[in-house]
Amino acid sequence: MKTSIAIYPGSFDPVTNGHLDLIERGEKMFDLLIVAVLQNADKEPLFSVTERVEMLREVTKQWQSVEIDVFDGLLVDYARKRGAGVILCGIRAVSDYEYELQMALMNRKLEPRLETVFMLPGLSYSYLSSKLVREIAQLGASLKGLVPELVEQRLRAKVS
Repeated sequence: MKTSIAIYPGSFDPVTNGHLDLIERGEKMFDLLIVAVLQNADKEPLFSVTERVEMLREVTKQWQSVEIDVFDGLLVDYARKRGAGVILCGIRAVSDYEYELQMALMNRKLEPRLETVFMLPGLSYSYLSSKLVREIAQLGASLKGLVPELVEQRLRAKVS
């Protein structure tokens, strides 16, 4: 029987309940799900890579086959290094699909053995993004149901 390693890449700035929905479902599909935090020098995130990794580790600790890691550079290079055969991508809307399809096709061109699995979020998270969560937090509105309590506390501390 083949074992399967999948990578769920993203900035996770911050991790939302939509991310956790995909992580929980992806964890059931693969022997190992690596949640890979992109370290991108071109972006100015609200949370540092270290803070994002800490939050992800805390909110995913109940899943034994989920690992949190950091990467930079090409995702296909990281996938080769980790022995992964699958990239897990969340798709909320047609605009996500268009972008992720282009990325998946380029990844396939660079590494033909790497497959991309698109996963739709649960209906209650189809509108949710880290960007919206950051904006809501900065405006002082309720984050109930959008992020784990730990993340809400860290967001409130960060934006106050």
